[in-house]
Amino acid sequence: MGQERILIVDDELDILELIAYNLRKEGYEVETVQSGEQALRAMAENPPQAVLLDLLLPGIDGIEVCRRIKQDKRFQHTPVLMLTARTEDSDIVTGLEVGADDYITKPFSPKVLVARLRAALRRNTSDQLPTDEPVLLHVQDIAIDTARHEVRCDGSIILLSATEFAILEFFARNPGLVFSRTRIIDAIRGEDYPVTERSVDVQILGLRKKLGVRGTHIETVRGVGYRLKDT
Repeated sequence: MGQERILIVDDELDILELIAYNLRKEGYEVETVQSGEQALRAMAENPPQAVLLDLLLPGIDGIEVCRRIKQDKRFQHTPVLMLTARTEDSDIVTGLEVGADDYITKPFSPKVLVARLRAALRRNTSDQLPTDEPVLLHVQDIAIDTARHEVRCDGSIILLSATEFAILEFFARNPGLVFSRTRIIDAIRGEDYPVTERSVDVQILGLRKKLGVRGTHIETVRGVGYRLKDT
């Protein structure tokens, strides 16, 4: 049972209360706010271990709130899970580009939300643990430093979310091999992670966009899944 403190940001009071109730039932401490401005003040005054952030907010919207959180060195490792009623790829990719670690579409199952939150907190903890075996992976023009959690293309650092980094690292450790969406999910988050195959497509879309011209190295194999070209 988690004891972490979670900040929930949503302007819809019924959703705010539903999420807060379910998280408190699981043992989490909860703070709720209803605007982007309140969210940023809450981050500064009493930083949480994770943020559940609605995309559409009055005043400063969720995208801008996420951007400001991730630009602050104090919070760059704090998981931000976007809550959105929108399902368009462009909205989801924009959230991932500014640093969101995951997204959850409304309406959602409270059980799924709690599971996704636990997974994000678990990934964040493991990412910050020191490793005795740093690995530098090179595939074509992409360099991945697992110890620094850093990706470079043509000498420039590419900022990836934790999930995007995990997918790219998985591909780089298995260049040329084709993996189904289900296999990718199992590899980066465990077999019990409640995520849809469409989520993988969206993460791949965001990853390709961030890699720019190198994004073409990630190939879609129709009817099967994805692979990272090794030549």
